[in-house]
Amino acid sequence: MAAIEASPAIRRFEFDYAQARTRARRVQIVSILVFAIVFFVTARMGGFFDMTDVTLASGERVSTWKIWAGLPRLGEYLGKTLPVLRWESLGADLAEWFWRWQTWLRLLLETVLIAYMATLFGVVGAFVLSFPASRNLSPNRLVLNLTRRYLEIIRTVPELVWALIFVFCFGVGPLAGVLAIGLHATGSLGKLYSEANENVDMRPVEGVKAAGGSWFQQIRYGIVPQVIPNIISYTLLRFEINVRASSIIGFVGAGGLGQEIRTAMSLQEYTDLSALFVIIFATVILIDFLSEKLRHRIIGITGKGV
Repeated sequence: MAAIEASPAIRRFEFDYAQARTRARRVQIVSILVFAIVFFVTARMGGFFDMTDVTLASGERVSTWKIWAGLPRLGEYLGKTLPVLRWESLGADLAEWFWRWQTWLRLLLETVLIAYMATLFGVVGAFVLSFPASRNLSPNRLVLNLTRRYLEIIRTVPELVWALIFVFCFGVGPLAGVLAIGLHATGSLGKLYSEANENVDMRPVEGVKAAGGSWFQQIRYGIVPQVIPNIISYTLLRFEINVRASSIIGFVGAGGLGQEIRTAMSLQEYTDLSALFVIIFATVILIDFLSEKLRHRIIGITGKGV
């Protein structure tokens, strides 16, 4: 039986498919090469390939990668932070481990309150600025660009740098921490809120506008009801992040547990470091659990099937 000759349309499709496969392979190969080059350059700059001399147990000195030589020291450091806990004297050992628990709990409360106030300031600022920073809602291009650049600037500067600036301006204390974290949170949340605004359905906005509503009324009735679930999720996540951040900025005198962490590191009180870590870790877990329950309650999710 003679072979049936393919039609011109089928041959054209086969040719186009082969061309597309060839282009896809080229893109894949180029992407792998670019990734490999960037990886090796970054690893080289980061010191992953640096060599160092180490002395073995036999007394022989050998040359090895610095990262492999340093890993045992990491284990040694972590081992120093672990307290001695014995079952027969567990209560006394725990009391010795958390010997400053009253001071730490007071500073933990201060840390959480710093994060709360900073999150509150960040939410208010980000919520107000997110609408002129959205491409589909900004009154004009000038307002859009100015608002976006401002949000970029304040979130580009790390919280620790803001804390140093505000400690210089207002002195040591929680006020500097609240301002530093709140300003950085405004920039970060402003970006997230504006992206949520740009993904909404614009038909309700057009309906309010057609009915003669002002720009503020379009935002109030057309945008806000759609983005509230995203705003709640982003806000609760940011609060959790701010709790951790407020534990760090105390290094520069901005209040919270950070000062205790700095003191413990300076005095090489390793078990105090692990105790502080346990306190922060438990607090973050509790906040994450409560945030999830609160978010589900507000947006009407019971948790069944989630």
